[in-house]
Amino acid sequence: MQHVVDVSNAVAAELAGIDHGVLDALRARLDCTIRLRGNQLTLEGDDTRVAEAKDVIDELVDLVEGGHQIGAHTVDAVLGAIDADQPVRDVFDDVVWRHRGKKIAPKTVTQKAYVDAIRRGTITFGIGPAGTGKTYLAMALAVAALHERQVARIILTRPAVEAGERLGFLPGDMLAKVDPYLRPLFDALFDMLDTDRAQTYMERGTIEVAPLAFMRGRTLNDSFIILDEAQNTSPEQMQMFLTRLGFGSRVVITGDITQIDLPRDQASGLIQVRDILGDIEGISFVEFGNQDVVRHKLVQRIVEAYKHHAEETGLERKR
Repeated sequence: MQHVVDVSNAVAAELAGIDHGVLDALRARLDCTIRLRGNQLTLEGDDTRVAEAKDVIDELVDLVEGGHQIGAHTVDAVLGAIDADQPVRDVFDDVVWRHRGKKIAPKTVTQKAYVDAIRRGTITFGIGPAGTGKTYLAMALAVAALHERQVARIILTRPAVEAGERLGFLPGDMLAKVDPYLRPLFDALFDMLDTDRAQTYMERGTIEVAPLAFMRGRTLNDSFIILDEAQNTSPEQMQMFLTRLGFGSRVVITGDITQIDLPRDQASGLIQVRDILGDIEGISFVEFGNQDVVRHKLVQRIVEAYKHHAEETGLERKR
């Protein structure tokens, strides 16, 4: 079967963009011949495959005409939405935050479920490999909540796993010493806000970025709290952090249980916590997979290769 789709100049440009890799992704995922010449996209192959490809192309065209930029990961997202029988635009049109013309929105069905869970719940766990947007989306939701005055402040924290003896050899005061551990949170924050505005918020205490050890003994009210790299918490640290929850607050905990930096005989609080809190109302667990990686396509392949190696060699982290 052969089917020809006429597309606009904008759609043709998005599909043909070498950096985007959309056509390569379509060919790899849809198992049919796809050719783009000018403004005509030709699909050839088995009737069923061509029909499936046409559905995906129609969704991509709709996204581009709706103002969305597409890339190789968009193909997987569209396929995931179709498989889940979920309208594709419901995923991509759910804009979490806008900054300098940039729209931050879910890019996969799992990311959409994660955003929805954070909005409706009190405590949300986002667990999965690097590059799935766990921290980035949580940060965007935190900034949006602050902007809409749903919370009075944002608190960003993560464990400084090597903060024992090594901190003493780093120059500066305590905050300078832990800065390398907190830098990824700063990077995400400065992607959401102008630098001057973010600095003002931090000087006022409206946004606080601190190592997990600084949370002990506090009660955090009216706050949006993000614990990043939670796989590097001990069970005791996880319990300590969760019991900081105050009135009017929302908590997001992110981590990747395949990248634990603790000693192998040290239990991870993130692995243990689901068994303890999995059935409690108001606490959600969202698990991301390799298909949710939205960084460079090689990142997805790297994640898959390491996962396969761990399964084959029996080196997966035990509870």
